[in-house]
Amino acid sequence: MADCLFCKIAAGEIPVERIYENNDVLAFPDINPVAPVHILIIPKKHYATSIDLSEEAPELCAAMLKASTEVARFQGIDKSGFRLILNTNADGGQEIFHMHMHLLGGEYIGRLRGR
Repeated sequence: MADCLFCKIAAGEIPVERIYENNDVLAFPDINPVAPVHILIIPKKHYATSIDLSEEAPELCAAMLKASTEVARFQGIDKSGFRLILNTNADGGQEIFHMHMHLLGGEYIGRLRGR
C-alpha cells in the first residue's frame, strides 16, 4: 500500500537498520523500545492484520516465527528468553495496520497482570 509506513520501510523508501531480512520477512529495531531488545518483524508484503496473514498466506506465519528465532539468536537472547507480541485490530492494541510482531528481550519481561 502506498501510504503504509511498513510497506515503505520494506521497499527501502524509509531507511532502517535491517537486523534480519530474507525474501519475505524484514526485522528492524522499534523506534520506541520498551525493552533492551525490541525488534519488529514484518512480512514484506502488506497484510493489514494477523487474521489477513493467516487466511491469505499461512506459510508466511511460519516464516515470521522462524525469523523471530534467528533474530533472537543474533541478539543473543535465544537462551535467556524473549517475548513475542502480536497485536490484532484496535482492541488488541494494533496501531499500525501492517501485520507485525514485537520481539522483546534482554531483561526479565515479567508476568502479565492478574497472573
